[in-house]
Amino acid sequence: MDTLFFTEEHNMLIDLIADFAKSEIIPIAREIDQTSRFPSEVISKLGDLGILSIPVPKKYGGSGMDNVAYAAAIMELAKADASIAITVAAHTSLGTMPIVLAGTEEQKKKYVPKLASGEILGAFGLTEPEAGSDAGATKTTAEKKGNQYIVNGGKIFITNAGVAGLLSFTAQIIEDGKNIGIGAFVIPTDINGLIISEPEKKMGWKASDTRQLFFNNMVIDQSSMIATPGEGFKVFLKILTGGRISIAALAVGTAQGAYDRALKYSTERIAFGKEINKFQSIGFKLSDMATQIEAAKLLTFHAAWKKDNGQDIIKEAAMAKLFASEAAMKITTDAIQIHGGYGYVKDYDVERYFRDAKILEIGEGTSEVQRLIILKQILKKVESLV
Repeated sequence: MDTLFFTEEHNMLIDLIADFAKSEIIPIAREIDQTSRFPSEVISKLGDLGILSIPVPKKYGGSGMDNVAYAAAIMELAKADASIAITVAAHTSLGTMPIVLAGTEEQKKKYVPKLASGEILGAFGLTEPEAGSDAGATKTTAEKKGNQYIVNGGKIFITNAGVAGLLSFTAQIIEDGKNIGIGAFVIPTDINGLIISEPEKKMGWKASDTRQLFFNNMVIDQSSMIATPGEGFKVFLKILTGGRISIAALAVGTAQGAYDRALKYSTERIAFGKEINKFQSIGFKLSDMATQIEAAKLLTFHAAWKKDNGQDIIKEAAMAKLFASEAAMKITTDAIQIHGGYGYVKDYDVERYFRDAKILEIGEGTSEVQRLIILKQILKKVESLV
């Protein structure tokens, strides 16, 4: 696979992140999970290394690398800690790329270099209490008053919300009392009228920052718009499609981290006079885990490669996200089983990987939604088969 998708530059990036994870992330991963502490010092160092801006064009201060590199980076981070990986993925895919892809040149020059360097973090507000999988059911409104908009409503489960300096979000645009479609805006998070809740208490991803947002008569200038009415929803659907690749990568890394620990433990644990991986019941589990990880990697890198080559990735991104997330859930479960009772205690990290895996089947489109997307795409091919 390395020779199929990777260049020497990709391999150098992976080695860089692996070394960083070994020295800076793994030593604190258990602590930040147990205390729910946001590791700002680690994120800052990742910014210094250029890891927060891998797919961002060089002209805006980014690393200018491809999506294969970006997916590989998220995988490597997730092997060490999923909370840090999702912080980077949400900042890059959701907090930065909407401006890169749809923002005005003025917005790009003003915001993207700061996002790329990590001077500020980005967040993305799409999900609402009544608009999760059905993102088109957005209730937040932005009513036009002259050259300004008055925003009311709220968002939920927003990653990086409490640590971000910049927020992109969607809203129903109201002009002259009429709803004219969903638009998108970008705003600084210290703006009047934006209320950020306390962090959510979560099952997993405990060191990532997840909060609810409330817009209370928030006044923003027309220059804050990054996607016009009717186009905002399309822009963010495109962003979500690409974001599914990073979630698939995060799932692969989570699965790999749990598998590596299970494999190591299986060589150390002796039962009935031999290593437990010599028993077929354990050995076959390990074989299945390794196979699922390789399959998930191929789906993920194939989707990233197609995106880099300007090809449609709606089906491929959904397949990668679906398969990798469900594989991660199965692999982390089996990793606990291989550890036996030790897998259930926090001194062994596999229970953390298990808790971190579940959200991968939910966030950025549930498994059920991914199957609907895939079905819609494959049914388009039916006529050519008849």
